Amino acid sequence: MIKKFTHVTVLVKNIDEALQFYTNQLGLKKHTDVTMPDGFRWTTVCAQGQEDFEIILMQASTDQERALVGAAPSVGGLETDDCRKTFTELKKRGVKFIGEPVEEAWGIGVAFEDLYGNKFYLNQPKH
Repeated sequence: MIKKFTHVTVLVKNIDEALQFYTNQLGLKKHTDVTMPDGFRWTTVCAQGQEDFEIILMQASTDQERALVGAAPSVGGLETDDCRKTFTELKKRGVKFIGEPVEEAWGIGVAFEDLYGNKFYLNQPKH
């Protein structure tokens, strides 16, 4: 039986650029960054205090993978306690948002893109 999600993969053009964006602009923590003997680089980031769920920054290496960078309708959701405050902080750091935070039935949220156009949803759940 499946117990929980542990990883999600995001295709990127350049791991070093992506790592800078996810850590410096989004404020996530670098979790793992190792190069395997065959040259494959395994790089992940996670939210501060949530090391059991990682985003894998996977460098697109084929034409098919490169065509998929930024093409997914949505990669995933990220939770915050104060969507409007986090929106303002991340916008100051250069994060590109798709609109303004909107109150929905499930909480307050807004979509944003990473430096390659991969889309995420920032959500403040309704309590």
